[in-house]
Amino acid sequence: MNGPTATVALYVLIEARRSALPWLAAVSVVAALALAGFLSQVAITEAATLQLSASAALLRACAVFLVATHVVASVVREANDKGQELALALPISRPAWYLGKLLGFSAAGALIATLFALPLLAWAKPSDLAAWWLGLAAEAAAIAAAALLFASALRQTVAAIAAVLALYLLARSMAAIQAIAGSPLASDSAAGQAARWLADGLALLLPRLDALPRGDWLVYGAPPVADLALALAGLAISFVLLAAAGLFDFSRRNL
Repeated sequence: MNGPTATVALYVLIEARRSALPWLAAVSVVAALALAGFLSQVAITEAATLQLSASAALLRACAVFLVATHVVASVVREANDKGQELALALPISRPAWYLGKLLGFSAAGALIATLFALPLLAWAKPSDLAAWWLGLAAEAAAIAAAALLFASALRQTVAAIAAVLALYLLARSMAAIQAIAGSPLASDSAAGQAARWLADGLALLLPRLDALPRGDWLVYGAPPVADLALALAGLAISFVLLAAAGLFDFSRRNL
C-alpha cells in the first residue's frame, strides 16, 4: 500500500471514530443483549440457542445497515462540502483516493464485526464464532464497496442507501429465487425458461451474501475450512468487481 492510499484510509478511520458510528454500534450491541435477555425469559426450551441465533441475526442486520449508511453519508457529505475536490487538488491520484476510502471503510466494517462478535462469546464456541466473524467482516467489506460505488455515482444519500439495501436484499434472496424458478412446478413455457436464465445470470453477477456469515454456524458448528475458503473467495471476487466498477466510474467522472 502506497503512502497516499494509507493516509486516506487512516483519515477515514479517524472520521468514523469521531462520528456517531461507534455510539450506534454500541447501541446495537446493547439491543442485541436486551433481546437475548428477553428471550431467556420467554423461551421454554433451547433458550441459549434461541438467544444466540436471534442476537447474531440482529447484529448482522445492524452491521450491514451501519456500514452502508456511514459510507454513503460520508461520501455524499464530502462531495457536497467540496472536500473531495479539495483533496484531489493535492498531489494524490484518483485511484489512490478511491482505494484509500475503500480500505478505510472496509477496516471500519471489520472493527464493527469484531465489536459485534464479542457478545456472542457468551453462547458460541470460539472456533465457530471466528468463522462467523470472518464472514461478517467480509460481508461488511463487500457492502462498503457497493455503498462507495453507489454514493460516488448517484451523489444522493437516500437513493444510494436504497440502491445498496436493494442489492443486499436481492443478493441474500438470490438462492431462493433460483430454487423457485428452477422448481418442477415452474412453467416450461418460454417465459418460464427466460425467468430461469435471468435468475441464473443475476446469480453470477451478484455477490453470494447468502453463503456467509450464517447463523447456523454458531449453533451447529462452522463449515469445513475448504467450504469457508470457497465462500470467502467468491465474496472476494465480488468485492474486487465492485471496487473496479467504482474506480472506473470515479476515474472518468468530471468533478
